[in-house]
Amino acid sequence: MAIACPSLSYPIRTKLRHSSKPDSIFILSIRMRHSNITSPTRTPEGTADSAAVYRVPDLDSEEIERISEQTAERCSCQGLQRIGKGTAIVWFRNDLRVLDNEALYQAWTGSESVLPVYCLDPRLFGTTHFFGFQKTGGLRAQFILECLADLKRNLRKRGLDLLVQNGKPEEILPTLAESIEAHTVYAHKETCTEELNVERLVKNGLRRVMLPSSSGQSNPNLQLIWGHTMYHLNDLPFDTGSLPNIYTQFRKSVESNCTVRDCIKIPASLGPAPSSIKEWGFVPSVDQLRLQQQEVSKGMKFLGGESAALSRVYEYFWKKDLLRVYKHTRNGLVGPDYSTKFSPWLASGCLSPRLVYKEVKRYEKQRQANESTYWVLFELIWRDYFRFLSIKCGNSLFQLGGPRKVESQWSQDRNLFESWRDGRTGFVDQHRLR
Repeated sequence: MAIACPSLSYPIRTKLRHSSKPDSIFILSIRMRHSNITSPTRTPEGTADSAAVYRVPDLDSEEIERISEQTAERCSCQGLQRIGKGTAIVWFRNDLRVLDNEALYQAWTGSESVLPVYCLDPRLFGTTHFFGFQKTGGLRAQFILECLADLKRNLRKRGLDLLVQNGKPEEILPTLAESIEAHTVYAHKETCTEELNVERLVKNGLRRVMLPSSSGQSNPNLQLIWGHTMYHLNDLPFDTGSLPNIYTQFRKSVESNCTVRDCIKIPASLGPAPSSIKEWGFVPSVDQLRLQQQEVSKGMKFLGGESAALSRVYEYFWKKDLLRVYKHTRNGLVGPDYSTKFSPWLASGCLSPRLVYKEVKRYEKQRQANESTYWVLFELIWRDYFRFLSIKCGNSLFQLGGPRKVESQWSQDRNLFESWRDGRTGFVDQHRLR
C-alpha cells in the first residue's frame, strides 16, 4: 500500500490486506495511484466474458433523472432561512455533489448570493514527482468531467450554476473574491500534503484581497468544513493524534461512543448567483485537457456524477436487492454486482457516506437488517479510519516504510515493474486488467 511517492495527490481506491477484505466500497480517499477506472466483469448469466463492457449504473437516462429527483426531495427542506449578507463562494474540490454538502449549505445560509466554483487545476493533470507517472488518465478525466457536467445541471435546478475556471485555485479564488466582493470562500477540508498546500496558498491569496470598508471585514475568509467521512471528525472519542493504530480498536470505540450525524438538508432554491457573473464557463472535453481519449474495452464503464451515484445506490440496494447478500458476495473478482461499486463516486465526493448510511438504515427498516446490511457500514468505517489516519501519519502513509518505518528491500528493476504495470507477469494479471 505504501509507496515512495509523497507527491501524489488525488483519490485512490485500493484494498486492504486484512481477513475481512474490504471490497470496492472501501476507499482511501487520500491519493490516487491508478488513473483509469475499470473493473472486472461478468455476463448476465454469470459466466466470465473478458470482452464485455458493462455500464454502471445500468439504467437509462430517464430512470437516472427520476431517481435523482426523488432522492433530492427526501434530502431537501422547504422552510430553511438565510441569515447572512453579501456574497459567498463555494470552492468545489472532491465534493462534487449538492445533497448533504455542508460547505454549500453554509455558504447559502451565510450570504445573500452564492458563487459555486470549480478550478481545473493543471496539477491534477500533470505527472508525479517520482517516475513521472500521469496523475489523471483519459478514463478518470472523463469521469471527472461527467461529474462536473452533472453538478452544473443539479445546481441549475436550484437557481445556481457552476463557474468552471482553468487554473490554480490560489490564483483564481482571490481574483474572484475581489471582483464580486465575497466575504468568505467555503470548501471542504482535505488532509494530505498537496491539498493542504493549496489550502494554505488560497488562504494567503485571500489575505492580500482588500474588501470595501462597508463590508465590515478587511479580507475574505477561507472557511474549511469537514465533510468526507461517515463519522464526523469532531465527534470522535479521541483526537487524531491519539487515533488507535489498530482498526478494530478504532471501530469498536466509534461504534460505542459516536453517532452518525444526519444529512444536511438543502433548500429547494439556492439562488441567486452574483449578478456580475455573465460567463459561467463550460466543461471541456478530454481532448481539450490535452489528454488522450480512452475507451473502456472490457470490464465496467462508470458514469460520473451525483445523479449516477444516487442511481447506483438505488440499483444495488432497492432494484436488484443485493444489499441483503453483500457480505457473502463482496469478495468476488468478476461482475458489476458482487459489491456496491460506490468507490469512484465516494472518492470524487459525488456520494456522501452519510447518505449511504441513511439508505442502509432505510433498507433495514423497510426490508431487512442482517449481517450484510451492517457490513456495508463496516466497510465505510474502514474508509473513515484511513482518512483520519492520514491526519495522524501525514506523508508516511505514502513512503516506502509506511508509518511504522519498516525497512524492506525493493527491486529497482524497471522491466519487472513495467511487466507488473502492464499485466504481463502471469495469470493473476488477467483479473487485475479486467
